[in-house]
Amino acid sequence: MTDQLDHQVASRVTYSELSDLMKRTAGVVVDPQELEQRSASGFDSFGLDSLGLLGIVAELEKRHAVGLPENAEKCKTPAEFLALVNDALTKGA
Repeated sequence: MTDQLDHQVASRVTYSELSDLMKRTAGVVVDPQELEQRSASGFDSFGLDSLGLLGIVAELEKRHAVGLPENAEKCKTPAEFLALVNDALTKGA
């Protein structure tokens, strides 16, 4: 039971990881704390477009070896995206 819980915790994507992915896949630099504080703001307010978000989705699918919901790349805010992704990762674990 502890191993399963540890895997679920390790599978959660954080604002820090999302910030890193935004930088590496789309070239968008955002401080993780700012991303978390403004998590209800649209991705476009951070300079991330739908193609950039699609790259993040692809990277997460590859990294976690799980398919994310088709609507993941249509999320409008970091909070919405992380909730969807983390729910999918928890169910896929």
